[in-house]
Amino acid sequence: MKGKFIVLEGSDGSGKSTLALKIKDYFIKKGYEVEITREPGGTDISEKIRELLLDINNKEMDYKTEALLYAAARAQLVSQKIIPWIKEGKIVISERYVYSSLVYQGFGRNLGINEVKKINDFATSGIKPDLVILLDVDPEKGLKRKLSINGGDRLENEDITFHKSVYEGYKKLKSLFPEIVTVNAEGTIEEVFEDIKILLRRLP
Repeated sequence: MKGKFIVLEGSDGSGKSTLALKIKDYFIKKGYEVEITREPGGTDISEKIRELLLDINNKEMDYKTEALLYAAARAQLVSQKIIPWIKEGKIVISERYVYSSLVYQGFGRNLGINEVKKINDFATSGIKPDLVILLDVDPEKGLKRKLSINGGDRLENEDITFHKSVYEGYKKLKSLFPEIVTVNAEGTIEEVFEDIKILLRRLP
């Protein structure tokens, strides 16, 4: 298998970070070099943008500013890390990618999916994942799990109606992007990972 790009998507608290590590271990045991990254973040520049985006005190941030900052952080990550890693033949696992912006800003912020997609097409140079795993978990359950850990960031502390809109946005995305495969994330991590392994085995 050549370099592959795998993305984990889903509402806050759906288990992306834990499952990314399990996917990494799965491929390492098979002899592959693996890199994990996250969005926003993954580079020094992108992590600084992340601080701006998720700072709970930045309540005055305009929604368009928010969308553009996410795209900017993504552009840096793609050019500096993701493209080189794939060219080196590595398995690249990212917690979130363009799809998060499409649902959080496109649907949740009502900026429009086409508008958000345009700036992200430019930001990513058209780099698409080989597999997008959408972890499906009830937004209220996931959010409760997340907020109990660290109190939540700026977006996680949005009203539940925002998070429900994001959840519905993810459902709509599946019909637009065939690379998205939904996995029920309501079970234990081990149960969810068993379903994910089936998808990993299908990668060419």
